[in-house]
Amino acid sequence: MESEERIAEVITLRRILRAQARVVTAVQELSLVRSLPAIQEVVRRAARDIAGADGATFILRDGNKCHYADEDAISPLWKGQRFPMETCISGWVMLNAKPATIPDIYADPRIPADAYRPTFVKSLTMVPIRLHQPIGAIGCYWARPYTATPEEVVLLQALAHTTSVAMENVQVFTELEQRVAQRTTQLEALNREMEAFSYSVSHDLRAPLRAISGFAELLEGEIGPAVSAKGRRYLEAMQQGATQMGSLIADLLKMAQAARQELRRTEVDLAEIAREVAARLREDQPERAVELIIPERLPVSGDRTLLLVVLDNLLSNAWKYTGKTAQPRIELGWENGPPGESNFFVRDNGVGFELAKADKLFTPFTRLHTAYEFPGTGVGLSTVQRIIHRHGGRIWATAEVGRGATFHFTCDGAEPAG
Repeated sequence: MESEERIAEVITLRRILRAQARVVTAVQELSLVRSLPAIQEVVRRAARDIAGADGATFILRDGNKCHYADEDAISPLWKGQRFPMETCISGWVMLNAKPATIPDIYADPRIPADAYRPTFVKSLTMVPIRLHQPIGAIGCYWARPYTATPEEVVLLQALAHTTSVAMENVQVFTELEQRVAQRTTQLEALNREMEAFSYSVSHDLRAPLRAISGFAELLEGEIGPAVSAKGRRYLEAMQQGATQMGSLIADLLKMAQAARQELRRTEVDLAEIAREVAARLREDQPERAVELIIPERLPVSGDRTLLLVVLDNLLSNAWKYTGKTAQPRIELGWENGPPGESNFFVRDNGVGFELAKADKLFTPFTRLHTAYEFPGTGVGLSTVQRIIHRHGGRIWATAEVGRGATFHFTCDGAEPAG
């Protein structure tokens, strides 16, 4: 007799251990879910396994009604239906904020027997989801007379507590997603407005700027040799200011167009584009002997017009900042990056800059060298960054004062020749 009791105890213990392990698995699964349907799927399967039941149901409180949202059972129960809180056992569990264990549903006055007659249910256990102001319930059903053990009720209640936390996390996650989406929409609208404003202002400023420059030339021709040295300096300052403003407006238009222009991807050879830019640079300054290293081919998937702007800016900057270097050298190439990523680069041996200031390079109108040292508007690299981002890539710089700079960039879809 003792041997039989011992075997029964071992069997019971093993069942409890399996149920505990199943709760742990459910907790791990619930920690990863991001939607209410996913929570329901985890819970209905776990509840049935924990209690060894013939069916399990997931109920949500919907105002003054119980919504039988999901179920996992040997035959259909009430999935999708709603019942008044006062007429069903799940409502009693939520209103009283405590579990209910019913060995015989037809002997308990809390059970609407007529509703259960078409089903397989003979016994049940129900636990509330959250003890403080319950938001739902988890039910387990048996097709035979059965009394859930205290251990099973405790484990089901533990599952219900974890379910409550998971539901709150999903609510928070959903709200955060909505806020991020709303914020993203607002930022996109603001960017479009700023780009349109930049384009409009830049375009509209061209006419009065041409007028200033033109009238300055007419004034110089009208006065001629009679102009004083001070007056000539004034005229020269007007012309220089107009030229600088014209460059700034042109760069602003390029930056606005880089954001507005439709991206048309084709196979593009960066090496071919670089040779075009290099030819223009040599034509503009034929007196400079700059060593330009460009690979035979450097294919990439991208928009040729926009990538031309990228290389024109990067190579022109390298050309400019090697202007005071004894043996200037500029190289376009690529190097292996993380798996699936190729890093292109434009490297020079010019004046370089302090690496600590690299984060300022891509901010519009920010320059690391004065206009007296090297002319420029501080807009070009901002335009380059926008174009690279539109291609799904990123751009960054490394440098050392007096030893040159390297601009690295990636481009989604790059397939450089080996």
